[in-house]
Amino acid sequence: MNHLSLYPECTPYQHELLKVSATHAVYVEQCGNAQGVPVIFLHGGPGSGCNPAQRRFFDPAYYRIILFDQRGCGRSQPAGETQDNTTQTLVEDIEAIRQHLNIRQWHVFGGSWGSTLALAYATRHPADIISLTLRGIFLSRPQEIRWFLGEVALFFPEAWHTLVAGVPLSQRENILDYYARLVFNTDPAISIPAAIRWNAFESSIMSLLPKPEATESSSQAKTNATSADATPAKAAAAKDSAAVDGPTELARARVQIHYIQHLCFIDGEQLLQLAATTLSQIPTTIVQGRYDMVCPPQTAWQLAQAMPHASLVMVADAGHSAMEQGTCQALLAATERYKALVAV
Repeated sequence: MNHLSLYPECTPYQHELLKVSATHAVYVEQCGNAQGVPVIFLHGGPGSGCNPAQRRFFDPAYYRIILFDQRGCGRSQPAGETQDNTTQTLVEDIEAIRQHLNIRQWHVFGGSWGSTLALAYATRHPADIISLTLRGIFLSRPQEIRWFLGEVALFFPEAWHTLVAGVPLSQRENILDYYARLVFNTDPAISIPAAIRWNAFESSIMSLLPKPEATESSSQAKTNATSADATPAKAAAAKDSAAVDGPTELARARVQIHYIQHLCFIDGEQLLQLAATTLSQIPTTIVQGRYDMVCPPQTAWQLAQAMPHASLVMVADAGHSAMEQGTCQALLAATERYKALVAV
């Protein structure tokens, strides 16, 4: 495969807050070619929000690139709101965006939790989709949650130690509920440090090769968490909170914990079956890091078995991040290849 590079940075030509319910307004932006073939990018998390680098997977001369921050995420309002915030309402939001922008059909691109949402949307609205590009497949089944919030410690004992440092031994078996109590606490001195620590755990296991600063942060957090006067709140503050946006971290953690507590409001096995029966006519590319520790590759393989027409690209030297070289190349190749498709 020829080496492909991320497209140059581009600036949105239009952005807005779209009111989607009595409570929520979602941030929607468009960049690239206003007359081009539309593609919507579905971000991960749940709770993460979009960032400018995600626009760069698409040729701005060809695609009308649409990104939106899901309910409670990023620039959507109110930040961190979990009321009236489910997978089903997000599917409705995606369809509302399509209709609001007068789009007949579009390409759908989603990674990690975004792959879950893409499948949930596609199985409800298959006629509106030109293609699917899915990365780091996640179906929110109990075994996938158990892996992420426990069994992954087999490979990342340092990251897990940092997450549970200061947590009473009796509560480590249900780390999700423990952090939910902290993150949803009304005292920012408790909720924000806990949110930073929760988010840092996932960030520390994203790539096959960790960033040097992640290792340094982990070492510092370990030192602080094991100090004589450590408390859960102080240990959670081990990561330098001055370097992050506390309210943004809190919103992300609240949305993610809310979704995980409800298995993301889906039946993962049923979604797998629906994909097999409803998406067989949609060109689909599945990109998966072989050493993905957030969303292990078995789920991507099972999805490919359910969708035998799909192209499965198992990247031999990648973890979960979309920006690892092999994964990034495979995603760019998919968006290039799908230029040949036309709406029906």
